[in-house]
Amino acid sequence: MGMVRSNKIIAIDGYSSCGKSTLAKALAKALQYLYIDSGAMYRAVTLYFIRNAIPLEDTARVVEALDQIHIDFHSQPEATSIYLNDEDVSEEIRQMRVSDCVSEVSAIKAVRLAMVAQQQRMGRNKNIVMDGRDIGTTVFPDADLKIFMTADPKVRAERRYLELKSKGEEITLEEVFENIAHRDYIDTTRRESPLVRAVDAIVLDNTGLNEAEQLAFVLDYL
Repeated sequence: MGMVRSNKIIAIDGYSSCGKSTLAKALAKALQYLYIDSGAMYRAVTLYFIRNAIPLEDTARVVEALDQIHIDFHSQPEATSIYLNDEDVSEEIRQMRVSDCVSEVSAIKAVRLAMVAQQQRMGRNKNIVMDGRDIGTTVFPDADLKIFMTADPKVRAERRYLELKSKGEEITLEEVFENIAHRDYIDTTRRESPLVRAVDAIVLDNTGLNEAEQLAFVLDYL
């Protein structure tokens, strides 16, 4: 097992657009823990790569770019903002152009190693809730509680579609559904810490659950 630590870590893994971050935020607020959105970190890297036209197949350029990327989380009462090199990119990283590339970027070994090292550093001495694809398996295999979230892909696409529409993105439900299917495929088949359920994770299928019911499910378990 890892080092002995006194802080508590809750790991939430699962498929894209399952509501992981919504649950993680609510949980962190209820428990007064720090919320760390690992997916946002990969999105921030993706945004940097898009802005700077970094070719994903050019390992040297990718590694060089990673040295220029500094990610911070700032907790406000209402939300946690993510900063890429001192710029708040919380809104921009949710755009479809980032969603379309984030799974490819996340599959790059150098990117994963860099992000996992940052995540482990963040979890060294604080009580945290962290969500992502490999938190309970790779980042914190000794987490105090592991949750694996899943939901019907159609329901996930509908939720994500409504979220994007509310932000004014011009998009069809079909495009969102294809994006989710594509990301599921890459997330589960990639070589670098693929999305798999940790043996000791509790499965939470939230196809028919609202946000309050999901939070109650986890708090009951705790």
